Amino acid sequence: MNEPTRRHPATVATAPEVHQPIPLVMRPAAPVPVQPHTVPSVASVVLPDGRIVTGYAVDHVQPEPVASKPVVFRAAVNIALGGVGFLAVCGGLLLLTTFIAALTALITQLITLAAVLFGGFIVVQVLTAGSRGGGTTMNIRKAVIKRNHFHG
Repeated sequence: MNEPTRRHPATVATAPEVHQPIPLVMRPAAPVPVQPHTVPSVASVVLPDGRIVTGYAVDHVQPEPVASKPVVFRAAVNIALGGVGFLAVCGGLLLLTTFIAALTALITQLITLAAVLFGGFIVVQVLTAGSRGGGTTMNIRKAVIKRNHFHG
């Protein structure tokens, strides 16, 4: 039990390997397409460690302004105006039906008044004819009409 322990050959400590960074070979950059009327400006930036980076300044692309939408949709305005028009028409129809009903009542009352007056006139004529006591007696004889003259 007191034997020395043997280590596995893979667990024996070995010197660490050190990897050195490989410098990248810089290839010439592709030419930047330039529009004929504008030349981009060149910008230089000094980094904190003293290196200077030079390149073309990239303008930030400004998004197109979004057209402001009205607070109220046109469809809602049209529906509201249609409702107002409908209410105006309904009010007018209500007034029209009221006017027709009033006119009908007036005509009915006028007809009733005419019937009462005419009926009253007839009743007065009948009652007064019977109260006279006698009437004119007319003898009807055969009349002769010659040459548009009445001979009685």
